[in-house]
Amino acid sequence: MSVRNLNKLFAPRSVALVGASNRPGSLGATLLHNLVTGGFGGAIYPVNPKHTELAGLPVVASVAELAAAPDLAVICTPPETVPAIIRQLGEKGTRAAIVLSAGLADARDERGRSLKQAMLDAAHPYLLRILGPNSAGLLAPAIKLNASVANSGALPGRIAFVSQSGALMTGVLDRARSRGIGFSHFIALGDSGDVDLGDVLDYLASDGATGSILLYVEHLRYARKFMSAARAAARSKPTLVLKAGRAGGAERAAASESGALASMDDVFDAAIRRAGMLRVFTTEQLFAAVETLAHAKPLHGERLAIVANGAGPGVLAFDALVCGGGTAAALAPQTLGSLAALLPAGARANPVNLHGDAEPERYRQALELLLRDPNTDAVLVVHAPTANVDSADIARTIAPLAKGASRNVLSCWLGGDSVAGAREIASNAGMPTFDTPEDAVAGFLQIVHYRQNQNLLMQVPPSVSSIAASERGTARALVREALAAGRYLLSDPETKAILRAYGMSLVETRAAGTVDEAVAAARGIGFPVAVKILSPDVMHKSDVGGVALDLDSEAAVRAAAQRVRKRLQEMRPDARFEGFSVQAMARRPEGHELILGAATDPVFGPVILFGQGGIAVQVADDHAVALPPLNAVLARDMIDRTRVARLLAGYRNRPPSDMDAIVATLVQVSRLVCDIPEIVELDINPLLADANGAIVLDARMRLALADRSGSTLDRLAIRPYPRELEERIDFGGAPLLLRPVRPEDGPAHLRFFDALTPDDVRYRMFVRIRELNPSQLARFTQIDYDREMAFIATRSGPDGLPETLGVGRVVADPDNVSAEFAVTVRSDLKGHGLGKILMQKLIDYCRLRGTREIVGEALPQNNRIIGLVKKLGFEVFPAGEEGVRKFRLVLR
Repeated sequence: MSVRNLNKLFAPRSVALVGASNRPGSLGATLLHNLVTGGFGGAIYPVNPKHTELAGLPVVASVAELAAAPDLAVICTPPETVPAIIRQLGEKGTRAAIVLSAGLADARDERGRSLKQAMLDAAHPYLLRILGPNSAGLLAPAIKLNASVANSGALPGRIAFVSQSGALMTGVLDRARSRGIGFSHFIALGDSGDVDLGDVLDYLASDGATGSILLYVEHLRYARKFMSAARAAARSKPTLVLKAGRAGGAERAAASESGALASMDDVFDAAIRRAGMLRVFTTEQLFAAVETLAHAKPLHGERLAIVANGAGPGVLAFDALVCGGGTAAALAPQTLGSLAALLPAGARANPVNLHGDAEPERYRQALELLLRDPNTDAVLVVHAPTANVDSADIARTIAPLAKGASRNVLSCWLGGDSVAGAREIASNAGMPTFDTPEDAVAGFLQIVHYRQNQNLLMQVPPSVSSIAASERGTARALVREALAAGRYLLSDPETKAILRAYGMSLVETRAAGTVDEAVAAARGIGFPVAVKILSPDVMHKSDVGGVALDLDSEAAVRAAAQRVRKRLQEMRPDARFEGFSVQAMARRPEGHELILGAATDPVFGPVILFGQGGIAVQVADDHAVALPPLNAVLARDMIDRTRVARLLAGYRNRPPSDMDAIVATLVQVSRLVCDIPEIVELDINPLLADANGAIVLDARMRLALADRSGSTLDRLAIRPYPRELEERIDFGGAPLLLRPVRPEDGPAHLRFFDALTPDDVRYRMFVRIRELNPSQLARFTQIDYDREMAFIATRSGPDGLPETLGVGRVVADPDNVSAEFAVTVRSDLKGHGLGKILMQKLIDYCRLRGTREIVGEALPQNNRIIGLVKKLGFEVFPAGEEGVRKFRLVLR
């Protein structure tokens, strides 16, 4: 990921148009017209050897003849000319270009390279950034730049629209203009030869002119880069995604049910959720969500109260809420009592019916009551125009109340011209405003879903037991042994041996090659047992009569083994027979059959699947997908997104299942696929769960040789916890662990913060803070290991709980050129050398990553840190009016 020179692309002070023309309908003519008529204040340099003047501007014949290097070049010449033009621009000093020319990926140069690659090779020595090829251009309305093929400009605003489709540009711009929606940037990526979604997200996340980001996505190539940038962007501003291709193409081949169930769209949806973004499904929803989120206040709950001037509109809104999975507010008794004095009988429940003659004051009183209701988190006001009441008067009356409320107030004004004034008043007051009750409820649910995704980023998960290094080694050895023997599809007993190493509860299972061995295995396990066929060619053993249950004697086992073998030969004569799996019968009559598994997505890599299991798993189609690594919070969220979660919670006389056991199994599956890259598919079906725990009954696994061309972690869309950076040291005669921070460190981090003196907090944050709020805590402990690192010094405290003694943190820019550090040591441990230990750990880490320099700053009163960095070779110099000290260490 890199934002290098993107300021020249998105905020240029001068533009050269290579291929400028006056031929009607040509790209060169369209671009020149848009650049000139758009009002761009910088210099415009047309380049074309056939002209001396175009649109009143002097024209030069070539890039070499330009009087000065333009910040940005726009190229619309034939494909074969583009690489040479890029090289000339780089030599001239230009550092950004938009290439509208198409066909570069298919055409070849004299060296056999694609013209696209030749273009990138020409740009590389100069760090010249390229938008395109095959881009439709970009617009930056704040500087009146229209370097695009759009037939109209864009209004200025705070929304950035990034699209992988140039064809979508014209329609979206026209629609946005008609609704008064403005943009900070409008960017058509084209083929993303250089600048891609990840780069643009990194730039926009820190762009002060951008308040929210909209993405239109058709495909992704670099999932790791995209996820890292998306998570960073979504933490700072609302980021919404419209994804095309939901229906997908042909199903990919899979040797497991998990692989068959985890569709590409499921995986993309999981990625968006994990990043804290909001996914929408139409362009209309995209802009509606922008309007809603732009005006939304913090949402502390999901209960919506509806008030309308008629039963019909209110019920339509209520139906849309319930059918959309929303929660209707159950009004408190005191609210119902107050409404009784205001309204006729039968109109006092949610939705509240004010009746058609409702005047502005009745609206105001009802809204006031609902906003005070302790069971209400947001209110939707629905109004249909009537002859006796002016809609604008109602809007003017409720606007101050809505503006001053701590809860969200949404409004719906049914009708056309007669309610246009009311819509404008409500919108100006900060109320999200909609045309229909259904749209209004959809807008509210967008707030709910967005906040749910954001809240997921801020949850502090409880600790889940770790896997000993020796056990991980056992699992790896079993995988290597299978691959060495050429076994890529592992049987149930082989898979269970690997799962056992990761601490999962398993029904005792033994493999048997013959009928006699099956009888001996059953005798060793103890009766009753189950006997199942082993064949790598049969996914569902029950389909070929390959399962026999409740066998309570040796004779029964012998007969059953012979029977299932014979059925396999009759029903699938082509299937390979590898023996029998003999299992102890799991007596859990109240157990729920679940499926846990893993698959490999071609873009996002390993994914985890959870849902309702058993033989009807694909018919039930009740599953959730998530990207690893998982923690307990993310695992529980997966469970909650399935229908079977309601059964697991208990019903009638069936007690709730042991959710902690299911969560732990999910987390261990996640760790397994993160640790062992050779695992490409895994099925645990069923996992039998009840009040007494969760136990694996059947499992199978598919392996593949891992790609050793790069890091084994590169296949993961999100970098997992970097265990290799852990280090044990001696500190004052006692062991101390230096390791990267984990989300589970939240409680210890709070205790660490509470142990700091007010001055230490001020030295660290430059302001006085009495306590950490949940978002701050999540920001400190739930980090993206790809772009920042926080090392903690930790040990077990006197109460047996882990305690954090110090934290060293470093955050690198997207180009890994400069990294900013901060070090904090618990106040009662200062002066013992822990700060130096943490600082050296950060320096070593940055050297390992290839970071060029480490920088930092401190208040002038913070003598300890100033003295420490001087000893470590930092340059220290004053900066700013308040005497802040800046630090810099060049890493060689």
